[in-house]
Amino acid sequence: MYRITIDRDACDGVFACLVRDGRFAEDGEGLATLDTEGPTELEVDNAHAVAAAFDDDRRDDAEQAAAACPLDAIHVESVEDDAGAVDAPASDTEEVQP
Repeated sequence: MYRITIDRDACDGVFACLVRDGRFAEDGEGLATLDTEGPTELEVDNAHAVAAAFDDDRRDDAEQAAAACPLDAIHVESVEDDAGAVDAPASDTEEVQP
């Protein structure tokens, strides 16, 4: 299981993430958001961040989207069901395999 978080204060409408992972979308305010179909719910933190947890095989897509974001507004981290984060977020400095 992993969580994708978008820092909405850092997001500036640069959508390099949209072509890397279909779950990223532009919202009505011109910022990135997550399209969460199915059992996953979008978590909103006072409109400063949006996040969602996923338990699927698309983490590589999310990490590529995070690496493509020039503003470091996207973070991908592993989570356990009840314990929270267990490793450091991905950043654009980590090497992502195509």
